[in-house]
Amino acid sequence: MTQFFQKLGNTTLSSFAKLGRSSFFLLQTLSAISSVLIRPRLLNNQLYSVGVLSFLIITISGLFVGMVLGLQGFYILSDFGAEETLGVMVAASLVRELGPVVSALLFAGRAGSALTAEIGLMKATEQLSGMEMMAIDPIKRIIAPRFLAGLLAMPLLAALFSSIGVLGGHIVGVGMLGVDEGAYWSQMQSTLDFQDDIINGVIKSIVFGFVISWIALFEGYDAIPTSEGVSRATTRTVVNSAFTILGLDFILTALMFGDI
Repeated sequence: MTQFFQKLGNTTLSSFAKLGRSSFFLLQTLSAISSVLIRPRLLNNQLYSVGVLSFLIITISGLFVGMVLGLQGFYILSDFGAEETLGVMVAASLVRELGPVVSALLFAGRAGSALTAEIGLMKATEQLSGMEMMAIDPIKRIIAPRFLAGLLAMPLLAALFSSIGVLGGHIVGVGMLGVDEGAYWSQMQSTLDFQDDIINGVIKSIVFGFVISWIALFEGYDAIPTSEGVSRATTRTVVNSAFTILGLDFILTALMFGDI
């Protein structure tokens, strides 16, 4: 019993210590954002790495998610004679929930894990220590550009996911199942609200991009400088990002659409 409480105490203390390190790391990163703006080339390179290279998986996933929504939604709505509102269901589901959440999960799995592995390997091979010896701040040179790139790329990828998903629902609903094309688009445009639906979805994607970039970069920067330590840090990035995204999605949805 004594060993149990001792282990519990050590785990709790180490968790609080890691939370403190991550908070201090975030403050350092945010304070270094201004230095990135005077070196746009660093930001452009990272936007390509985390954004453009995630384009394929986002578009393909968005297309198939939209097609599945169109197929399932048609059969559900047909029971109530409301097939013409298929566009509303597909667009609302994507813009409000599936677009930000699924694209964030994909972004964490593809770009987040890559960021953690890259920073972890730089630490393991003492590249970050070498920069410090040359009076180069690795937070400003390495961390901040990647953080800002993730923050900017995530909303764009989520918007792309939702747009392609709506097109996928159109392909299935209009092209395969015979829903009227005019009704598909007109019902969607007249029902969706810019503030309540689109803007709230963008806010979600920005929050998710912020959190994923923070977790991924901190895990790499804080990783044990061995191959095993880097691999564990990469795994923690994907797992922690997934739990955080789903938890934040519930909180944000409750704040935006609930009575909380």
